Amino acid sequence: MHSISFNTFKKFSISGALSATLLFSNISHAAEPLKIGYSDWPGYVAWQVAIEKGWLKEAGVDVKFDWFDYSASLDAFAAGKIDADLTTNGDALVTASGGAKNVMIMLTDYSNGNDMIVAKPGFKSLKDLKGKKIGLETGLVEHLLLLNGLEKAGMKESDVTIVNTKTNETPQALASADIAAIGAWQPNSGQAMKLVPGSKPIYTSAQEPGLIYDVLIVSPASLSSRKDDWAKVVKVWGKVVAYINDPKTQPDAIKIMSARVGLTPEAYKPLLKGTRLLNLAEGKAAFVKADGFKSLYGSTKIADDFNVKNAVYKQPQDLSKAIDPVFNK
Repeated sequence: MHSISFNTFKKFSISGALSATLLFSNISHAAEPLKIGYSDWPGYVAWQVAIEKGWLKEAGVDVKFDWFDYSASLDAFAAGKIDADLTTNGDALVTASGGAKNVMIMLTDYSNGNDMIVAKPGFKSLKDLKGKKIGLETGLVEHLLLLNGLEKAGMKESDVTIVNTKTNETPQALASADIAAIGAWQPNSGQAMKLVPGSKPIYTSAQEPGLIYDVLIVSPASLSSRKDDWAKVVKVWGKVVAYINDPKTQPDAIKIMSARVGLTPEAYKPLLKGTRLLNLAEGKAAFVKADGFKSLYGSTKIADDFNVKNAVYKQPQDLSKAIDPVFNK
């Protein structure tokens, strides 16, 4: 905060002092960068391109990106340490139910195969997992993916035993004796397959496009006080997707993204295939209110029903407050 000495302060009239206080608080507020949490998922790591190219500054907005493990980013958002976070639509609801209200303002992607149920050798389908243990982070998105797959296979959740496992610990879990399969997203799922030779995906998000949307969530206070700044952030996303998808610039984009997560460009490139990045027009199309997985509203309603049914939280969330199409009109 800017401060002024007591002697100087005394010279102001009361009204002058009040307006000075407001002026100073506004200056300091405007000077604060927007803080966004991001983690190891291609649709989030994509922002690294904008960071390194200086596109946010070019757009006239000061943004500080903070790197976290995925669940730690949600904790930081809930604690008010960051203004925004990159998360799935279902996990945005879970975060809000715990009291950390948030608004989904844009889509980065939908998972197109990078979220997966990976099973040890010998298990060819979800049906083979009957009576077996599956390690995944309960209440998070792989749990929903598993239930979606089980339902399609004519099974119930009670047909398997879920062992609550942090997503970044799933590779080690698959390597342990009593776990038959894990639920994880890339690169964790890929690491699990490396650690357990012969293991492979038996159900993935490519089998249900739109089950898992990735979104930028913002605190309602930050959205209302800095709407113009958030509009600039959203606009930069269009530039990011174009740069990653253009065959001419893609190698540079992959180099930047892979360096952020400590992989080689060759190892990182396949991960992009399992993430369907959405440009601004495609994002806008998904912001239309409709049922089913093609709509962010429809997909989020399915996630909300899942969360209530699985006692992740008790009351359905108000989707009209959870999603704001302000930048997608």
